[in-house]
Amino acid sequence: MFFTWYILNFGGDSYGYWRFGMEQVIIRDPSWMKYWGESTKFILWLCYFPSRVLGLSYLTGNILFGFLGFIGIRYIFVMVADLFPTNHSVLNVPLFPSVFYFLNLHFWSAGVGKDAISFWGIAWFLFAIQHYRSRWWQGLIALFFVYMTRPHMGLALLSGSGIAILMGSEIKPAVKTVLGSIALVAAVYLSSSTLESLKLDDFSFETLEEFTGTKVNDLNTNNVGSGVNLSSYSLPMKLFTYMFRPLFFDAHNFVAFFSSFENALYLWLSFFIYRNWTPEAIRDMPLFIKAGMITFIPVTVAFMNSLSNLGIVMRMKNMTMIYFLLFCLFLIVHNKKQRYVRAMDRKRYYQKRQAIIEQKKALSQND
Repeated sequence: MFFTWYILNFGGDSYGYWRFGMEQVIIRDPSWMKYWGESTKFILWLCYFPSRVLGLSYLTGNILFGFLGFIGIRYIFVMVADLFPTNHSVLNVPLFPSVFYFLNLHFWSAGVGKDAISFWGIAWFLFAIQHYRSRWWQGLIALFFVYMTRPHMGLALLSGSGIAILMGSEIKPAVKTVLGSIALVAAVYLSSSTLESLKLDDFSFETLEEFTGTKVNDLNTNNVGSGVNLSSYSLPMKLFTYMFRPLFFDAHNFVAFFSSFENALYLWLSFFIYRNWTPEAIRDMPLFIKAGMITFIPVTVAFMNSLSNLGIVMRMKNMTMIYFLLFCLFLIVHNKKQRYVRAMDRKRYYQKRQAIIEQKKALSQND
């Protein structure tokens, strides 16, 4: 309901999807299958039956799409509850489950549009590969929705997850070879469609730089209230802007103000990465976080060079930023558990040593 009120009052692509007012997609004599395609066309294809045929309201459409966003949240929630060894608090507030109530985590996945489908599809895919031997078919369905909604995200997700699976020590070399070959073939197959969708000739640095430069110029206009002059920033500042802004001094509306609390937490937790990083923590990290982080890195590199609007930054990083937060949190709680285990080992050692000393004393007294 809040998302509906916000879009109706402040505008957004979401209402255009539901009312079929997207100017970039003009179909003569429209029918359902004429909208079949990737990206914007795919969302219009999903909306056609409930909007055009059933005549459902925009609020109902947001409930339907928002339900998928909720399912995505639930997938991540269940995996964290099941796979994290312990919890951690900041200012006496436990991070689990508090982080799952962040406004920005829910807002962009609460209504009609690419964000809800992407967030749900990524979470479902990572949920599936966590137990890929039995849920591989779920992963294929989830990857289909992610790729059709945002082809570049589908390619990054497939590549990142393939690398994460191959990094696992529990997989036999023969299985790694098979999975690696499948992932490579799929990535090559999807890359051509991704280039066509992004209207790129290749994935060279020159082509990507030209593409991102065009995006910067399109978004860095006087009409964008939250625009930043990205072209004048250094690489570290671009990275900081993408990951941790808007902060409180950047907030241009109440959504950005609430997002500032989340970004402040992201910034705070990032300081703990170096202190808590260990090879053992990476080894023991759940597969879904490994895959999420490996996907997060190239997506961040691409978006930090192309998004010069803080509002769009909040929207785009919604798909993957939760995995960076969980990455930091896992490093902290893993280190916390290891300290506890070492402390208990020392306690048992000294208890055993004290018992031996007392036993020797008793024997000497008897003698």
